Amino acid sequence: MRLQRVSKAVAVGAALALALSACAPGGGDTGADASKDAGAGSSNGSAEAANSGKADLGDIKTAEDNINVTVGAVEFISYNGFTPNTYSTYNSAVVDRMFSGFTYTGTDGKLYPNEDMGSYEKISDDPLTIKYTISEEAKWSDGTPITVADSILAWGVQNLNLNEGSKDKPLFNSVSVDLGDTVPEGPQGDWDGKEFTVEFTEPDPDWALQSWLLHPAHVVAEEGGLSTEELVTAIREGDSKKLKKAAKFWNEGWMTDPGTLPDEKIAPVSGPYKLGSWKAGESVTLVANENYYGTPPATKELTFRFIEDASMVQALQNKDVDVINPQPTVDTLAQLENLGDAVAIQKGDTLTWEHLDFNFAEGNAMTNLELRKAFAMCVPRQQIVDNLVKPLNPEAVVMNAREVFPFQENYQEVVDAAYDGRYDEVDIEGAKKILEEQDAVGTEVRIGYSAPNERRANEVAAIKSSCDEAGFKISDEGSSDFFSPNGAQDRGDYEVALFAWAGSGQITSGQNIYATGKPQNFGQYSNEEVDAAWNTLATSLDPAVHAEQTKKIEKLLWDDLFGIPVFAHPGLSASGSDIQNVRHTAAQDQIVWNAEQWVRAE
Repeated sequence: MRLQRVSKAVAVGAALALALSACAPGGGDTGADASKDAGAGSSNGSAEAANSGKADLGDIKTAEDNINVTVGAVEFISYNGFTPNTYSTYNSAVVDRMFSGFTYTGTDGKLYPNEDMGSYEKISDDPLTIKYTISEEAKWSDGTPITVADSILAWGVQNLNLNEGSKDKPLFNSVSVDLGDTVPEGPQGDWDGKEFTVEFTEPDPDWALQSWLLHPAHVVAEEGGLSTEELVTAIREGDSKKLKKAAKFWNEGWMTDPGTLPDEKIAPVSGPYKLGSWKAGESVTLVANENYYGTPPATKELTFRFIEDASMVQALQNKDVDVINPQPTVDTLAQLENLGDAVAIQKGDTLTWEHLDFNFAEGNAMTNLELRKAFAMCVPRQQIVDNLVKPLNPEAVVMNAREVFPFQENYQEVVDAAYDGRYDEVDIEGAKKILEEQDAVGTEVRIGYSAPNERRANEVAAIKSSCDEAGFKISDEGSSDFFSPNGAQDRGDYEVALFAWAGSGQITSGQNIYATGKPQNFGQYSNEEVDAAWNTLATSLDPAVHAEQTKKIEKLLWDDLFGIPVFAHPGLSASGSDIQNVRHTAAQDQIVWNAEQWVRAE
């Protein structure tokens, strides 16, 4: 239930948040029970919340049952899913069930208040000031009240001004680092109270998406050798030296060996589920938080199975799992359709898009713009879309933007302003000429991605067939640990990374990806004009400014060839016909966004 402002995109197949300003498809239902569609996680609901896609569960009692779901074969990483190496769709699928914030994103792509946690209101436009009120009932699973101290910790974690003498070495290894500058004074209010205000230095179009609740301040304080009040004071005073031990715990203290859960004492939760058990390489099970202050989860246990995409349909048919969220392929859809009434299939547009990103690290071959151009000339994007995507979505097209999607109204306007179509068709001869002129025939291009992944393996095979002909030497470097801590992507041992960003509704979208030095700018790209355009966009509430700067950014990214967009992902998931309230969403939480509402029909 999170989807607060973290950064700009969760990486699909990586360990990384793009968020987009799109309205996703509306809040329709799929699954065994499609009749209940009101309520934002509360029993009474509202007219507005009726579009959120949340089911009205009424006064329920948690069912003594276990529902099994798989979102991929990638191992669970950490209770702390807010570091660059743990913020992935796979890890977030689990941890987002354990933490609650002030908002969530509905199936229609819009933001809804999470009234179980509390409320918020804008009390001033100049300066932009927001008042937050935490529910009196809100507490951590260990019984400790959720207070302003927790919000101050969330601000401190995202404050790049807390560092070890250089902003290049932030104290907290957070995926989002902008709040220290945008809200320099942090949350204002009694640290042990339930109300606080935040004042922005500039207008922030994504203020409602900011993350003001993350992890338990009382735990971080104790593990850092401080009282909660001392932790709060140190964060507010910028005392990095005093915070060093606490920050080290936040960065590393929840990381354990696969199969070993952190001690429950240091891992309380604010959401409907908490960690129950973990079998390395097999599954992680969440159990209902008996101290949850909101609507209780519909099912006592939720088990995430680590299953490869190619095996998911068989697992669903065998009832080894109840819900699957595979990478969409033609074969997968056909297999699901062959199961008939035994399953419910969820399909729709998504705010997720496939792309090839270059490595700009010093010494890498792809720092040469001419070689990037040659590679772009030989990538058969249309062939990839025709063969791998159109059978799932006949309306699919090659994607030629990063901040807007083909199904959005302003897509063509942005593309017309930013891109002249020069890489729409494969140009082997043009690529050959560049390689010869650069004396670069035979240049190895290692394409890394999270494997196994049938569709991406097919994408790389298509690229190899085309680009080898042009004079490159394409190497398929797919591996299970490509995006893991100290994996090839982390080490910079690649020329091109193939993955997808999953959106969450942010207007400031790719700043965390494309701006210099940002946490998700993994390829070390830097362009002062791009940085300036993002700063202009991110500090304006004017949609006209957003539109103007988006076009400028898109053109600069095309001119530099930051990377190559390929296609928007078609959404595909499925559930057993006996599982109620499974609903498609376009946002980055994907099918598990409302897993706390899933229940088996009696």
